[in-house]
Amino acid sequence: MCRNKFFILLFLSCIFLCSCSISKRIAKSAKTFINDESLVNAHAGISIYDASSNKYLFNYQGNKYFVPASNTKIPTCYAAMKYLGDSLVGLQYNIINESTVDIAGTGDPTFLCSDFKRQPVYDFLKKFKTIVYKGEIYTDFLGSGWSWGDYKQYYMAQRSELPMYGNVVTISFKGKDELKISPFYFRNNIEVAGTIDSGFAVDKPWDNNRFFISNGGQKESKVPYNPNIGTIVDLLADTLKAATDIDFLGSFPSSPSIIYSQPTDSLLKPMMYNSDNFFAEQSLLMVSKKLLNEMTDSKIIDTLLKTDFKDLPQKPNWADGSGLSRYNLFTPQDFVFILNKMKDEFGMKRVQTIFPTGNTGTLEGRYKNESGYIFAKTGTLSGVVSLSGFLYTKKNKLLIFSVLVNNHNGSATEVRNAIERFISGLRKKY
Repeated sequence: MCRNKFFILLFLSCIFLCSCSISKRIAKSAKTFINDESLVNAHAGISIYDASSNKYLFNYQGNKYFVPASNTKIPTCYAAMKYLGDSLVGLQYNIINESTVDIAGTGDPTFLCSDFKRQPVYDFLKKFKTIVYKGEIYTDFLGSGWSWGDYKQYYMAQRSELPMYGNVVTISFKGKDELKISPFYFRNNIEVAGTIDSGFAVDKPWDNNRFFISNGGQKESKVPYNPNIGTIVDLLADTLKAATDIDFLGSFPSSPSIIYSQPTDSLLKPMMYNSDNFFAEQSLLMVSKKLLNEMTDSKIIDTLLKTDFKDLPQKPNWADGSGLSRYNLFTPQDFVFILNKMKDEFGMKRVQTIFPTGNTGTLEGRYKNESGYIFAKTGTLSGVVSLSGFLYTKKNKLLIFSVLVNNHNGSATEVRNAIERFISGLRKKY
């Protein structure tokens, strides 16, 4: 009996010493990373978690708050994976007669989006001569803390209840003085100044959907349009060649009929692979519609923080679905918690189909030797670089990690290089 106790104690001691040894080696690698020339004047936070032993192997400012940029898509992705089901609800509707249908949007960003060739909602609506739009007027087009100066950039497409064409106008240069406009509805909203020789420049006022084209160097540009209710119904009418109307006073069934559009993960994969801000924002609004029957990012965020994320190590300041807002503040330990929760509830097989691995998506050109072993989300804003995800080591240990860097004043590429050296070292050594 005593001998058995001796071997048990010896075994536990070996595990403890091994764990201490690993932590010390990670600390040594982390010190090299933190002291990298690209991070001299920056703030950094690191959390490394062993998923098998459910223990942290290393924390450096893991409980400190950082602006996470697009790592904010991680909690958004979790909420979408949990609440949107296998397929997206593309439309709510109520058939009045064989030629008329009442509809309400669900926030689905795949409607008429060129990335999705199959369009069940479009096929359904084509059957009707009159489409009546019902519901509340959605006007919260931009997220809290977004940079207003970027309103003309494709990555800041405005949010809406019934998105169409990704809520952007695509303008392409096809030859001298020849432009292709999609959707074609906006052809009358575009003014061309002078001769367009070899490319174009585009400008747009904030408060209307007029586009001004002049000679320049662009061959193609995607410019967000303002999805106000008037534009929505007119664009819908032009696309479907149907009569449209707006009726906010008439009744709409409390349990309307629905049409499913796309598999949920077919939206989440490009959201995470390409860091698609629009897909992320609309995903969070769809979760809000599903749980609260209204689209409001502030209310759904508050709800999620009080339920699914009530046990986060540190309560974040969560402002939007995409990470465009600098009001977002999360800790490395928060991301480790959410990623671990994602693994436990949905399984690594599903996670691996949604998160990019080495040399794919936003990790293209990076982590080539770690392809199939790393699954992680990047994040970038001016002065911000982040990477959080999963890593299988050479010894087949599953590590969950989060590396957040704020306030660097140099090259984002150099910071990414430093993070890659650190993470690649983890895989080789542990």
